Amino acid sequence: MDLYWIWSIVAIAGKGFSIIAADTRLSSGYSIHTRKQKKTFKLTNNTVLGSTGCWCDTLSLTSLLSYRMQSYVHTHQKTMSTNAIAQLISVMMYNKRFFPYYVSNILAGLDEEGNGVIYSYDPIGHCEKTTYRAGGTAGALLQPEKAISIAIDTFISASERDIYTGDSVVICVITKDGIEEKTENLVTLVVLLLPLTLFHPPQLLYSRDVISSCRAPGPFNV
Repeated sequence: MDLYWIWSIVAIAGKGFSIIAADTRLSSGYSIHTRKQKKTFKLTNNTVLGSTGCWCDTLSLTSLLSYRMQSYVHTHQKTMSTNAIAQLISVMMYNKRFFPYYVSNILAGLDEEGNGVIYSYDPIGHCEKTTYRAGGTAGALLQPEKAISIAIDTFISASERDIYTGDSVVICVITKDGIEEKTENLVTLVVLLLPLTLFHPPQLLYSRDVISSCRAPGPFNV
């Protein structure tokens, strides 16, 4: 079984914040290697990298990136900005264009003005700066709490359809005050109710709440 493209990342940016979330399931084929593997990497106090794809390539890229960032600090006596890190990742991936990393990266952080920004990459390092936010007249009113809710709903829906996504989601909320990390369980409960009589066929009940809050009709309690 290949180890490529086996998990998911979501990033949302707004005024004064950015959010990046990734599930914690590490698997290949029908095998789950671990349910608690974080795929977000804190680079600075206002920058987080999410990396998907071949796990060994992810570790190689992030280790080399950490070394390059430390060298920058020793040389310039300051930490790299989000934009500088974005350019560094682009150059590092382009240098491997003839034998590329099998990874897809999303960088989330704050720009020089303190606003959220997202950078996405193709396999050979092409970098695109994007900002995902609500459209229309209410677009500027998107708050971190709503963005977190959107990210969680996205992973709940994905985990119902994709066997490579599930278990938990790690959410990094990036603001001017630093990075706050949250972990949410992805609970998708499927209860098969046996027919009580010939006139009551089995039912499938889907719940996105915690198991303790779910109640099935009839004598079957969950």
